[in-house]
Amino acid sequence: MALAVSRARAALGVSAPAVQVEVHLAAGLPAFSLVGLPRAEVREARERVRSAIINSGLEFPVGRVTVNLAPADLPKGGGRFDLAIAVGILAASGQLHGTLDGVELLGELALSGEVRAVGGALPAAVAARDAGRQLIMPAGDGPEAALVHPDGAFPAQRLLAVLDHLGGGEPLAAVGPPPAGPAAEPHPDLAEVRGQAGARRALEVAAAGGLNLLLSGPPGTGKTMLAERLPGVLPPLPEAEALEAAAVRSVSGEGIDPSRWRQPALRAPHHATTVAALIGGGQPPRPGEASLAHRGVLFLDELPELPRNALEALREPLQARQVTIARSGTRVTYPAAFQLVAAMNPCPCGHFGALHGECRCTPEQVARYRDRITGPLLDRFDLAVEVPQLSARELSEAPAAEASAAVAERVRCARERSQARSGRIAGDLDGDALRQACPLTAEARTTLERATEAMGLSPRGHHRVLRVARTIADLAGSETVDEAAIAEAVGLRRRLAA
Repeated sequence: MALAVSRARAALGVSAPAVQVEVHLAAGLPAFSLVGLPRAEVREARERVRSAIINSGLEFPVGRVTVNLAPADLPKGGGRFDLAIAVGILAASGQLHGTLDGVELLGELALSGEVRAVGGALPAAVAARDAGRQLIMPAGDGPEAALVHPDGAFPAQRLLAVLDHLGGGEPLAAVGPPPAGPAAEPHPDLAEVRGQAGARRALEVAAAGGLNLLLSGPPGTGKTMLAERLPGVLPPLPEAEALEAAAVRSVSGEGIDPSRWRQPALRAPHHATTVAALIGGGQPPRPGEASLAHRGVLFLDELPELPRNALEALREPLQARQVTIARSGTRVTYPAAFQLVAAMNPCPCGHFGALHGECRCTPEQVARYRDRITGPLLDRFDLAVEVPQLSARELSEAPAAEASAAVAERVRCARERSQARSGRIAGDLDGDALRQACPLTAEARTTLERATEAMGLSPRGHHRVLRVARTIADLAGSETVDEAAIAEAVGLRRRLAA
Protein backbone atom coordinates (compact mmCIF):
# COMPACT_ATOMS: atom_id res chain seq x y z
CA MET A 1 0.00 0.00 0.00
CA ALA A 2 1.35 3.46 -0.96
CA LEU A 3 0.04 7.00 -0.79
CA ALA A 4 1.19 10.19 -2.51
CA VAL A 5 -0.22 13.71 -2.74
CA SER A 6 0.35 16.25 -5.51
CA ARG A 7 -1.19 19.69 -5.99
CA ALA A 8 -3.16 21.19 -8.85
CA ARG A 9 -5.56 24.05 -9.50
CA ALA A 10 -9.18 23.93 -10.62
CA ALA A 11 -10.84 26.60 -12.76
CA LEU A 12 -13.82 28.43 -11.23
CA GLY A 13 -14.54 31.69 -12.99
CA VAL A 14 -11.43 33.84 -12.73
CA SER A 15 -10.23 32.05 -9.60
CA ALA A 16 -8.12 28.91 -9.36
CA PRO A 17 -9.02 26.99 -6.18
CA ALA A 18 -6.37 24.62 -4.84
CA VAL A 19 -6.95 20.89 -5.43
CA GLN A 20 -5.08 18.10 -3.67
CA VAL A 21 -4.60 15.02 -5.85
CA GLU A 22 -4.41 12.05 -3.48
CA VAL A 23 -3.23 8.78 -5.01
CA HIS A 24 -3.60 5.46 -3.18
CA LEU A 25 -2.19 2.18 -4.51
CA ALA A 26 -3.46 -1.11 -3.08
CA ALA A 27 -3.29 -4.77 -3.92
CA GLY A 28 -6.18 -6.39 -5.78
CA LEU A 29 -7.59 -6.77 -9.22
CA PRO A 30 -6.43 -4.01 -11.61
CA ALA A 31 -8.74 -1.00 -11.35
CA PHE A 32 -8.41 2.76 -11.73
CA SER A 33 -10.97 4.80 -9.74
CA LEU A 34 -11.22 8.58 -9.98
CA VAL A 35 -13.36 10.34 -7.36
CA GLY A 36 -13.92 13.91 -6.14
CA LEU A 37 -16.74 15.28 -8.35
CA PRO A 38 -14.92 14.92 -11.70
CA ARG A 39 -16.72 15.83 -14.91
CA ALA A 40 -16.65 13.50 -17.91
CA GLU A 41 -13.46 14.95 -19.38
CA VAL A 42 -11.70 14.49 -16.02
CA ARG A 43 -12.86 10.88 -15.74
CA GLU A 44 -11.37 10.26 -19.19
CA ALA A 45 -7.98 11.15 -17.68
CA ARG A 46 -7.69 7.50 -16.60
CA GLU A 47 -6.98 6.42 -20.17
CA ARG A 48 -4.80 9.41 -21.03
CA VAL A 49 -2.66 9.02 -17.90
CA ARG A 50 -2.25 5.26 -18.31
CA SER A 51 -1.10 5.56 -21.94
CA ALA A 52 1.14 8.57 -21.22
CA ILE A 53 2.97 6.69 -18.44
CA ILE A 54 3.45 3.53 -20.50
CA ASN A 55 4.52 5.38 -23.66
CA SER A 56 7.06 7.36 -21.63
CA GLY A 57 8.85 4.09 -20.84
CA LEU A 58 7.54 3.93 -17.27
CA GLU A 59 5.50 1.30 -15.49
CA PHE A 60 1.85 1.75 -14.69
CA PRO A 61 1.20 0.08 -11.31
CA VAL A 62 -0.69 -3.21 -11.24
CA GLY A 63 -3.50 -3.36 -8.71
CA ARG A 64 -6.10 -0.90 -7.45
CA VAL A 65 -5.36 2.77 -8.16
CA THR A 66 -7.60 5.29 -6.41
CA VAL A 67 -7.29 8.98 -7.14
CA ASN A 68 -9.19 11.52 -5.04
CA LEU A 69 -9.48 15.16 -6.12
CA ALA A 70 -10.08 17.13 -2.93
CA PRO A 71 -12.14 19.03 -1.93
CA ALA A 72 -14.84 16.65 -3.06
CA ASP A 73 -17.59 19.30 -3.39
CA LEU A 74 -15.67 21.44 -5.92
CA PRO A 75 -16.66 20.71 -9.54
CA LYS A 76 -13.64 19.81 -11.65
CA GLY A 77 -13.51 19.89 -15.42
CA GLY A 78 -11.04 19.83 -18.30
CA GLY A 79 -7.76 18.01 -18.74
CA ARG A 80 -5.79 20.28 -16.39
CA PHE A 81 -5.41 17.54 -13.71
CA ASP A 82 -3.73 14.94 -15.96
CA LEU A 83 -0.16 15.92 -15.08
CA ALA A 84 -0.81 16.04 -11.33
CA ILE A 85 -2.51 12.63 -11.46
CA ALA A 86 0.32 11.03 -13.44
CA VAL A 87 3.03 12.46 -11.17
CA GLY A 88 1.08 11.36 -8.10
CA ILE A 89 0.82 7.78 -9.42
CA LEU A 90 4.54 7.67 -10.22
CA ALA A 91 5.39 9.04 -6.76
CA ALA A 92 3.13 6.49 -5.02
CA SER A 93 4.65 3.64 -7.05
CA GLY A 94 8.22 4.67 -6.20
CA GLN A 95 9.20 5.80 -9.70
CA LEU A 96 9.69 9.41 -8.62
CA HIS A 97 12.49 9.97 -6.14
CA GLY A 98 11.89 13.63 -5.43
CA THR A 99 9.61 15.75 -3.30
CA LEU A 100 6.31 17.27 -4.34
CA ASP A 101 6.36 19.90 -1.59
CA GLY A 102 6.16 23.44 -2.87
CA VAL A 103 5.15 22.37 -6.38
CA GLU A 104 1.87 22.66 -8.29
CA LEU A 105 1.21 20.85 -11.56
CA LEU A 106 -1.03 21.85 -14.43
CA GLY A 107 -1.43 20.27 -17.84
CA GLU A 108 -3.20 17.77 -20.07
CA LEU A 109 -1.32 14.68 -21.22
CA ALA A 110 -1.25 13.32 -24.73
CA LEU A 111 -1.11 9.53 -25.11
CA SER A 112 2.57 9.91 -26.04
CA GLY A 113 3.42 11.67 -22.76
CA GLU A 114 3.51 15.15 -24.26
CA VAL A 115 2.18 17.94 -22.02
CA ARG A 116 -0.52 19.94 -23.77
CA ALA A 117 -1.79 23.44 -23.02
CA VAL A 118 -5.05 23.74 -21.12
CA GLY A 119 -5.86 27.46 -21.32
CA GLY A 120 -6.93 29.62 -18.43
CA ALA A 121 -3.45 29.37 -16.93
CA LEU A 122 -3.18 32.97 -15.71
CA PRO A 123 -5.38 32.55 -12.59
CA ALA A 124 -3.47 29.36 -11.70
CA ALA A 125 -0.13 31.16 -12.06
CA VAL A 126 -1.34 34.04 -9.86
CA ALA A 127 -2.57 31.59 -7.20
CA ALA A 128 0.67 29.59 -7.25
CA ARG A 129 2.71 32.78 -6.92
CA ASP A 130 0.60 33.97 -3.99
CA ALA A 131 0.98 30.56 -2.31
CA GLY A 132 4.76 30.70 -2.75
CA ARG A 133 4.96 27.54 -4.90
CA GLN A 134 6.49 26.59 -8.20
CA LEU A 135 4.11 25.91 -11.07
CA ILE A 136 5.00 23.24 -13.63
CA MET A 137 2.84 23.79 -16.66
CA PRO A 138 2.61 23.23 -20.43
CA ALA A 139 4.96 25.23 -22.59
CA GLY A 140 1.98 26.52 -24.55
CA ASP A 141 0.66 28.29 -21.46
CA GLY A 142 4.02 29.82 -20.59
CA PRO A 143 3.40 33.32 -22.06
CA GLU A 144 0.49 33.88 -19.68
CA ALA A 145 2.46 32.71 -16.65
CA ALA A 146 5.35 34.97 -17.65
CA LEU A 147 3.19 38.01 -16.92
CA VAL A 148 2.77 37.17 -13.22
CA HIS A 149 5.14 34.36 -12.14
CA PRO A 150 8.24 34.59 -14.36
CA ASP A 151 10.69 33.07 -11.89
CA GLY A 152 8.43 30.37 -10.48
CA ALA A 153 6.66 28.95 -13.54
CA PHE A 154 8.41 26.12 -15.38
CA PRO A 155 7.12 25.09 -18.82
CA ALA A 156 7.49 21.42 -19.73
CA GLN A 157 7.13 19.64 -23.05
CA ARG A 158 6.91 16.03 -21.83
CA LEU A 159 6.13 14.00 -18.72
CA LEU A 160 9.71 12.68 -18.52
CA ALA A 161 11.05 16.25 -18.35
CA VAL A 162 8.80 16.89 -15.35
CA LEU A 163 10.13 13.77 -13.60
CA ASP A 164 13.74 14.85 -14.24
CA HIS A 165 13.02 18.26 -12.75
CA LEU A 166 11.31 16.87 -9.65
CA GLY A 167 13.78 14.03 -9.19
CA GLY A 168 16.90 16.18 -9.16
CA GLY A 169 17.92 15.49 -12.74
CA GLU A 170 17.95 18.06 -15.50
CA PRO A 171 15.97 21.06 -14.21
CA LEU A 172 13.37 22.87 -16.23
CA ALA A 173 14.08 26.48 -17.14
CA ALA A 174 11.82 29.12 -15.64
CA VAL A 175 9.58 30.84 -18.16
CA GLY A 176 11.20 34.23 -17.44
CA PRO A 177 9.70 37.65 -18.13
CA PRO A 178 7.71 38.05 -21.34
CA PRO A 179 9.90 38.92 -24.31
CA ALA A 180 9.64 42.39 -25.77
CA GLY A 181 7.43 41.81 -28.76
CA PRO A 182 6.43 44.21 -31.53
CA ALA A 183 4.78 47.40 -30.42
CA ALA A 184 1.01 47.29 -30.32
CA GLU A 185 -0.81 48.93 -33.19
CA PRO A 186 -1.99 52.41 -32.19
CA HIS A 187 -5.67 53.07 -31.71
CA PRO A 188 -7.49 55.17 -34.32
CA ASP A 189 -6.84 58.86 -33.72
CA LEU A 190 -9.43 61.45 -32.76
CA ALA A 191 -7.83 63.81 -35.25
CA GLU A 192 -9.67 61.88 -37.96
CA VAL A 193 -13.05 63.08 -36.61
CA ARG A 194 -13.82 66.46 -38.17
CA GLY A 195 -16.26 68.79 -36.48
CA GLN A 196 -18.58 67.35 -33.81
CA ALA A 197 -17.14 69.51 -31.04
CA GLY A 198 -19.98 68.65 -28.66
CA ALA A 199 -19.58 64.92 -29.11
CA ARG A 200 -15.79 65.14 -28.76
CA ARG A 201 -16.19 67.06 -25.51
CA ALA A 202 -18.61 64.44 -24.19
CA LEU A 203 -16.15 61.69 -25.16
CA GLU A 204 -13.36 63.44 -23.24
CA VAL A 205 -15.53 63.84 -20.14
CA ALA A 206 -16.60 60.20 -20.36
CA ALA A 207 -12.97 59.09 -20.63
CA ALA A 208 -11.82 61.21 -17.70
CA GLY A 209 -14.54 59.97 -15.38
CA GLY A 210 -15.09 56.43 -16.63
CA LEU A 211 -18.68 57.43 -17.43
CA ASN A 212 -21.37 55.81 -19.59
CA LEU A 213 -22.13 57.64 -22.83
CA LEU A 214 -25.06 57.52 -25.28
CA LEU A 215 -24.54 58.90 -28.79
CA SER A 216 -27.57 59.66 -30.95
CA GLY A 217 -27.72 60.84 -34.54
CA PRO A 218 -28.42 59.92 -38.15
CA PRO A 219 -26.38 57.21 -39.89
CA GLY A 220 -22.89 58.20 -41.00
CA THR A 221 -22.39 61.14 -38.63
CA GLY A 222 -19.45 59.58 -36.80
CA LYS A 223 -20.95 57.82 -33.78
CA THR A 224 -18.99 54.61 -34.32
CA MET A 225 -15.81 56.54 -35.17
CA LEU A 226 -16.01 58.37 -31.87
CA ALA A 227 -16.64 55.21 -29.86
CA GLU A 228 -13.74 53.36 -31.51
CA ARG A 229 -11.39 56.17 -30.52
CA LEU A 230 -12.28 56.17 -26.84
CA PRO A 231 -9.71 53.50 -25.84
CA GLY A 232 -7.01 55.64 -27.46
CA VAL A 233 -7.52 58.43 -24.89
CA LEU A 234 -7.76 56.14 -21.87
CA PRO A 235 -4.58 55.67 -19.79
CA PRO A 236 -2.93 52.23 -19.48
CA LEU A 237 -4.44 50.06 -16.78
CA PRO A 238 -2.70 49.68 -13.42
CA GLU A 239 -1.18 46.22 -13.02
CA ALA A 240 -3.89 44.94 -10.65
CA GLU A 241 -6.72 45.99 -12.99
CA ALA A 242 -4.85 44.72 -16.05
CA LEU A 243 -4.50 41.32 -14.38
CA GLU A 244 -8.23 41.23 -13.62
CA ALA A 245 -9.05 41.89 -17.28
CA ALA A 246 -6.38 39.48 -18.52
CA ALA A 247 -7.71 36.71 -16.26
CA VAL A 248 -11.14 37.00 -17.91
CA ARG A 249 -9.62 36.74 -21.38
CA SER A 250 -7.50 33.80 -20.21
CA VAL A 251 -10.42 31.71 -18.97
CA SER A 252 -12.52 32.66 -22.01
CA GLY A 253 -10.02 30.94 -24.30
CA GLU A 254 -9.23 34.11 -26.27
CA GLY A 255 -5.70 34.33 -24.92
CA ILE A 256 -3.67 37.40 -24.01
CA ASP A 257 -1.62 39.65 -26.26
CA PRO A 258 1.48 40.56 -24.18
CA SER A 259 1.97 43.76 -26.19
CA ARG A 260 -1.51 45.09 -25.31
CA TRP A 261 -2.42 43.42 -22.05
CA ARG A 262 -2.41 46.71 -20.12
CA GLN A 263 -4.50 48.58 -22.67
CA PRO A 264 -8.25 48.90 -22.03
CA ALA A 265 -10.22 46.57 -24.28
CA LEU A 266 -12.93 47.62 -26.72
CA ARG A 267 -15.68 45.04 -27.17
CA ALA A 268 -18.32 45.69 -29.83
CA PRO A 269 -20.79 42.78 -30.10
CA HIS A 270 -23.28 42.69 -32.98
CA HIS A 271 -26.75 44.00 -32.21
CA ALA A 272 -28.18 40.51 -32.82
CA THR A 273 -26.19 39.10 -29.88
CA THR A 274 -27.85 36.86 -27.31
CA VAL A 275 -28.13 37.27 -23.55
CA ALA A 276 -25.61 34.45 -22.99
CA ALA A 277 -23.10 36.04 -25.38
CA LEU A 278 -23.52 39.46 -23.81
CA ILE A 279 -23.72 38.58 -20.12
CA GLY A 280 -22.20 35.09 -20.03
CA GLY A 281 -23.60 31.61 -19.64
CA GLY A 282 -23.29 28.03 -20.76
CA GLN A 283 -22.23 24.92 -18.86
CA PRO A 284 -19.67 25.36 -17.49
CA PRO A 285 -20.37 29.11 -17.28
CA ARG A 286 -18.24 31.23 -19.61
CA PRO A 287 -17.71 35.01 -19.52
CA GLY A 288 -19.70 37.18 -21.90
CA GLU A 289 -18.88 40.45 -23.64
CA ALA A 290 -19.69 42.45 -20.51
CA SER A 291 -16.94 40.65 -18.60
CA LEU A 292 -14.52 40.63 -21.54
CA ALA A 293 -14.87 44.43 -21.51
CA HIS A 294 -13.84 44.56 -17.83
CA ARG A 295 -11.79 47.72 -17.18
CA GLY A 296 -12.40 48.68 -20.80
CA VAL A 297 -15.21 49.81 -23.10
CA LEU A 298 -18.34 47.93 -24.14
CA PHE A 299 -19.70 49.55 -27.31
CA LEU A 300 -23.26 48.72 -28.32
CA ASP A 301 -24.12 50.03 -31.76
CA GLU A 302 -27.76 50.18 -32.86
CA LEU A 303 -28.79 50.06 -29.20
CA PRO A 304 -32.58 49.83 -29.73
CA GLU A 305 -32.08 46.89 -32.11
CA LEU A 306 -30.58 44.68 -29.40
CA PRO A 307 -32.96 42.05 -27.99
CA ARG A 308 -35.02 43.48 -25.15
CA ASN A 309 -33.98 40.75 -22.72
CA ALA A 310 -30.30 41.39 -23.49
CA LEU A 311 -30.69 45.11 -22.78
CA GLU A 312 -32.48 44.44 -19.51
CA ALA A 313 -29.82 41.93 -18.50
CA LEU A 314 -27.26 44.75 -18.66
CA ARG A 315 -28.89 46.69 -15.84
CA GLU A 316 -27.52 44.58 -13.00
CA PRO A 317 -23.90 44.43 -14.24
CA LEU A 318 -23.94 48.20 -14.74
CA GLN A 319 -24.90 48.62 -11.10
CA ALA A 320 -23.05 45.73 -9.42
CA ARG A 321 -20.02 45.80 -11.78
CA GLN A 322 -19.96 42.03 -11.83
CA VAL A 323 -21.92 39.13 -13.34
CA THR A 324 -23.00 36.10 -11.34
CA ILE A 325 -24.02 33.01 -13.31
CA ALA A 326 -25.73 30.23 -11.39
CA ARG A 327 -26.01 26.71 -12.78
CA SER A 328 -26.84 23.39 -11.19
CA GLY A 329 -24.05 22.79 -8.69
CA THR A 330 -22.03 25.79 -9.91
CA ARG A 331 -22.07 29.50 -9.11
CA VAL A 332 -19.50 31.66 -10.86
CA THR A 333 -18.88 35.40 -10.57
CA TYR A 334 -17.04 37.31 -13.30
CA PRO A 335 -15.98 40.96 -12.97
CA ALA A 336 -17.77 43.40 -15.27
CA ALA A 337 -16.60 46.92 -14.42
CA PHE A 338 -16.92 48.23 -17.96
CA GLN A 339 -17.60 51.64 -19.44
CA LEU A 340 -20.73 51.52 -21.60
CA VAL A 341 -20.85 53.50 -24.83
CA ALA A 342 -23.93 53.10 -27.01
CA ALA A 343 -25.08 54.56 -30.30
CA MET A 344 -28.55 54.83 -31.78
CA ASN A 345 -30.40 56.44 -34.66
CA PRO A 346 -33.10 59.02 -33.91
CA CYS A 347 -35.80 56.88 -35.56
CA PRO A 348 -36.20 53.49 -37.33
CA CYS A 349 -35.18 54.87 -40.73
CA GLY A 350 -32.47 57.07 -39.23
CA HIS A 351 -33.33 60.28 -41.08
CA PHE A 352 -35.29 62.11 -38.39
CA GLY A 353 -33.68 65.55 -38.12
CA ALA A 354 -31.12 64.79 -40.83
CA LEU A 355 -30.04 67.38 -43.41
CA HIS A 356 -30.48 64.92 -46.25
CA GLY A 357 -33.02 62.16 -46.63
CA GLU A 358 -36.67 62.34 -45.76
CA CYS A 359 -37.96 60.62 -42.61
CA ARG A 360 -41.09 58.60 -43.33
CA CYS A 361 -41.55 57.30 -39.79
CA THR A 362 -44.79 58.15 -38.05
CA PRO A 363 -44.69 59.67 -34.55
CA GLU A 364 -45.94 56.34 -33.19
CA GLN A 365 -43.10 54.46 -34.90
CA VAL A 366 -40.53 56.89 -33.52
CA ALA A 367 -41.99 56.57 -30.02
CA ARG A 368 -42.01 52.76 -30.18
CA TYR A 369 -38.42 52.76 -31.42
CA ARG A 370 -37.21 54.94 -28.56
CA ASP A 371 -39.29 53.04 -26.02
CA ARG A 372 -37.23 49.91 -26.71
CA ILE A 373 -34.71 51.43 -24.31
CA THR A 374 -36.42 51.36 -20.93
CA GLY A 375 -36.20 54.14 -18.39
CA PRO A 376 -34.16 52.15 -15.85
CA LEU A 377 -31.50 51.38 -18.48
CA LEU A 378 -31.50 54.95 -19.81
CA ASP A 379 -31.05 56.21 -16.26
CA ARG A 380 -27.73 54.35 -16.05
CA PHE A 381 -26.14 56.54 -18.72
CA ASP A 382 -24.23 59.54 -17.40
CA LEU A 383 -24.03 61.49 -20.66
CA ALA A 384 -26.15 61.70 -23.80
CA VAL A 385 -25.24 63.84 -26.79
CA GLU A 386 -26.47 64.28 -30.32
CA VAL A 387 -24.08 63.72 -33.20
CA PRO A 388 -25.67 65.87 -35.92
CA GLN A 389 -25.28 65.52 -39.65
CA LEU A 390 -22.89 68.19 -40.94
CA SER A 391 -23.06 69.78 -44.35
CA ALA A 392 -20.20 69.51 -46.81
CA ARG A 393 -19.35 73.14 -46.16
CA GLU A 394 -19.24 72.64 -42.39
CA LEU A 395 -16.95 69.65 -42.82
CA SER A 396 -14.59 71.48 -45.19
CA GLU A 397 -14.41 74.57 -42.97
CA ALA A 398 -14.00 72.63 -39.72
CA PRO A 399 -10.64 73.42 -38.08
CA ALA A 400 -8.02 70.70 -37.71
CA ALA A 401 -9.16 68.34 -35.00
CA GLU A 402 -7.17 67.77 -31.83
CA ALA A 403 -5.23 64.51 -31.76
CA SER A 404 -5.85 61.72 -29.27
CA ALA A 405 -2.49 62.32 -27.55
CA ALA A 406 -3.49 65.80 -26.34
CA VAL A 407 -6.87 64.62 -25.12
CA ALA A 408 -5.28 61.59 -23.44
CA GLU A 409 -2.94 63.89 -21.48
CA ARG A 410 -5.87 65.90 -20.09
CA VAL A 411 -7.70 62.68 -19.25
CA ARG A 412 -4.65 61.35 -17.43
CA CYS A 413 -4.28 64.53 -15.36
CA ALA A 414 -7.97 64.57 -14.45
CA ARG A 415 -7.86 60.94 -13.33
CA GLU A 416 -4.73 61.57 -11.27
CA ARG A 417 -6.49 64.44 -9.46
CA SER A 418 -9.46 62.23 -8.68
CA GLN A 419 -7.25 59.36 -7.54
CA ALA A 420 -5.23 61.65 -5.28
CA ARG A 421 -8.41 63.04 -3.71
CA SER A 422 -10.59 59.95 -3.34
CA GLY A 423 -8.52 56.95 -4.38
CA ARG A 424 -10.92 56.40 -7.30
CA ILE A 425 -12.01 58.05 -10.51
CA ALA A 426 -15.28 59.97 -10.50
CA GLY A 427 -17.29 57.23 -12.18
CA ASP A 428 -16.54 54.88 -9.27
CA LEU A 429 -17.64 57.31 -6.56
CA ASP A 430 -20.94 56.89 -4.74
CA GLY A 431 -22.69 57.82 -1.52
CA ASP A 432 -20.64 59.70 1.07
CA ALA A 433 -17.45 59.43 -0.99
CA LEU A 434 -19.16 61.25 -3.88
CA ARG A 435 -20.56 63.98 -1.64
CA GLN A 436 -17.21 64.55 0.03
CA ALA A 437 -15.47 64.77 -3.36
CA CYS A 438 -17.96 67.38 -4.65
CA PRO A 439 -17.77 70.58 -2.59
CA LEU A 440 -20.37 72.77 -4.33
CA THR A 441 -20.46 76.54 -4.40
CA ALA A 442 -23.76 78.13 -3.35
CA GLU A 443 -24.63 78.95 -6.97
CA ALA A 444 -23.79 75.39 -8.07
CA ARG A 445 -26.01 73.92 -5.35
CA THR A 446 -28.92 76.12 -6.39
CA THR A 447 -28.47 75.20 -10.05
CA LEU A 448 -28.36 71.49 -9.22
CA GLU A 449 -31.51 71.68 -7.09
CA ARG A 450 -33.43 73.47 -9.84
CA ALA A 451 -32.25 71.00 -12.49
CA THR A 452 -33.17 68.02 -10.31
CA GLU A 453 -36.70 69.35 -9.90
CA ALA A 454 -37.15 70.48 -13.50
CA MET A 455 -35.81 67.26 -15.04
CA GLY A 456 -37.37 64.95 -12.47
CA LEU A 457 -34.04 63.32 -11.75
CA SER A 458 -34.03 60.13 -9.72
CA PRO A 459 -31.53 59.83 -6.85
CA ARG A 460 -29.36 57.78 -9.24
CA GLY A 461 -29.64 60.50 -11.87
CA HIS A 462 -28.77 63.15 -9.28
CA HIS A 463 -25.61 61.24 -8.36
CA ARG A 464 -24.66 60.82 -12.00
CA VAL A 465 -24.92 64.57 -12.58
CA LEU A 466 -22.57 65.05 -9.63
CA ARG A 467 -20.09 62.54 -11.10
CA VAL A 468 -20.12 64.34 -14.45
CA ALA A 469 -19.68 67.73 -12.78
CA ARG A 470 -16.83 66.40 -10.64
CA THR A 471 -15.12 65.12 -13.79
CA ILE A 472 -15.58 68.46 -15.58
CA ALA A 473 -14.03 70.27 -12.60
CA ASP A 474 -11.10 67.84 -12.60
CA LEU A 475 -10.51 68.48 -16.30
CA ALA A 476 -10.44 72.19 -15.47
CA GLY A 477 -8.05 71.62 -12.56
CA SER A 478 -10.53 72.88 -9.97
CA GLU A 479 -11.08 71.34 -6.54
CA THR A 480 -14.46 73.06 -6.18
CA VAL A 481 -17.44 72.16 -8.35
CA ASP A 482 -18.81 75.49 -9.54
CA GLU A 483 -21.97 76.55 -11.31
CA ALA A 484 -20.41 76.20 -14.78
CA ALA A 485 -19.49 72.56 -14.13
CA ILE A 486 -23.01 71.77 -12.88
CA ALA A 487 -24.60 73.56 -15.84
CA GLU A 488 -22.47 71.64 -18.36
CA ALA A 489 -23.18 68.35 -16.57
CA VAL A 490 -26.91 69.03 -16.67
CA GLY A 491 -26.69 69.92 -20.35
CA LEU A 492 -24.85 66.68 -21.12
CA ARG A 493 -27.62 64.72 -19.40
CA ARG A 494 -30.65 66.71 -20.56
CA ARG A 495 -31.37 64.43 -23.53
CA LEU A 496 -31.82 61.50 -21.13
CA ALA A 497 -34.74 63.32 -19.51
CA ALA A 498 -36.35 64.32 -22.81
